[in-house]
Amino acid sequence: MSPRRFLSGLGAVLAFALLAACGNETGTSPIPAPSGTQAIPAALQSYYNQQVSWVDCGGAQCAIVEVPLDYAEPNGESLSLAVTKVPATGTPIGSLFLNPGGPGGSGFDYAKSARVSLSESINEHYDVIGVDPRGVSKSDPVVCLTDQERDEVAAVDFVPQTPAEQQQLVETGKLPAVGCVANADPVFKFMDTRNVARDFDIVRQIVGDQNFNYLGKSYGTSIGAAYAELFPQRVGRMVLDGVLPLDLGLEQITKAQAVGFEDSFMNFAKDCASKDDCPYKGTAQQVATQLRRFLMSLEIKPLPVRDRMLNGSLATSAVLSYLYFPERDYPRLRAALNAAVNESNGEPLMMLLDERTGREVDGRYVDNSADAFYAVTCLDRQYQATPQHVSDLATQWEQWAPTFGVGLAWGLLPCANWPAQGAGPATSVNIVGTEPILIVATSHDPATPGMWGRNLSTQIQNSGLLTWDAYSHTAYKQGSSCVDEVVDMYLLQGNMPSANAICSGLEQ
Repeated sequence: MSPRRFLSGLGAVLAFALLAACGNETGTSPIPAPSGTQAIPAALQSYYNQQVSWVDCGGAQCAIVEVPLDYAEPNGESLSLAVTKVPATGTPIGSLFLNPGGPGGSGFDYAKSARVSLSESINEHYDVIGVDPRGVSKSDPVVCLTDQERDEVAAVDFVPQTPAEQQQLVETGKLPAVGCVANADPVFKFMDTRNVARDFDIVRQIVGDQNFNYLGKSYGTSIGAAYAELFPQRVGRMVLDGVLPLDLGLEQITKAQAVGFEDSFMNFAKDCASKDDCPYKGTAQQVATQLRRFLMSLEIKPLPVRDRMLNGSLATSAVLSYLYFPERDYPRLRAALNAAVNESNGEPLMMLLDERTGREVDGRYVDNSADAFYAVTCLDRQYQATPQHVSDLATQWEQWAPTFGVGLAWGLLPCANWPAQGAGPATSVNIVGTEPILIVATSHDPATPGMWGRNLSTQIQNSGLLTWDAYSHTAYKQGSSCVDEVVDMYLLQGNMPSANAICSGLEQ
């Protein structure tokens, strides 16, 4: 899940250890050549060998790359991928592909921000490659929901008190599927992560690299893991930061996220209780309880914000969307809650949510991240469930995740009985034959819990694990110089951290 395009409503939701790779060297080591060859199927040769035109696009070069819609029928329809290359500021040792997460995040835009999202030494020694995955942003984007429908999905009451409210929730949950069938067929049927990984291999060939060097964050780790399974001998230096597993179902994923966000909410309440501008006083538990009561009260008495109403669903989603990065998120969330609680001014809280969901003041959404989120998630993690089952889950999850459990449980509905069949989650992940892969996990990551990174490190035969003991979604370039240095030295020199390596807190 990418915080830049968080889905609200039904779509949401140690002491420093010395590391073997730490140091001040900024030199590079050659990236090992591929350990073997993996033949390109004859039917795909035209895609791998296509000639593209690179044009200047403002500090970068951009191109369109064609890929097959259906890899099982490569002579059929094709899709166009938007690709950007930000040239190295020095002598490059290769290309570094990026993906920021989502599903639905723009790799194209992320790469164009490489000068701030990557360390100076990485920009110096790598050509940075951004690809908008199929159906996302600039790559033949799918459109399943109108802007008004996105508003409707976001604002629906996800704590139904009556049969009529529950039925409204069920009917609203059908909108993404109905919209994708009507407006995004056939592309939405082929947006699964394994197809995305195959697309990336074609782009790798187009940019002229023998091996695939990659930094994937959040959902981007799923793309990387899928690539490593499909093309192990082509993996170069790969960083998977904030692992989203390939082998867990939607219900398992969402349940773990409910626990993670509840943990982060309590951390916010603890931090808030120590600040003068916190809307409530008392212990962390007392602050958390009062905040929950306030959010619930907005279902009965929402706050007017221009031509909209800030209800409990929107306010809860705003809170969740600002639990990702404490150093940057907490002060803004605290101020917005203070305005809502003590001044009955819901506009700051609504603005926070709009910022994370990409909604402009005129009601227009700037990208198709919500549509892409549903198309990828519901295809990757086929989910069969009835409204009654989801209702039962909501009751159960509320017991141990009282702030977000109910909403995240009901958020499963849009994917239930999805009208396209994908391979579904893998029954297991077993990645062998790659160069060493670096996995980065954050101990208190609300969206991609640290245990997922630890689990993946046992499923990749040749891997190393770095853990950041902090509250944050992903770790690289989030405030820890220790994490940044380890990742940079791996990408530049191939150095892996020592076993069970840990970075603590915000090391500046």
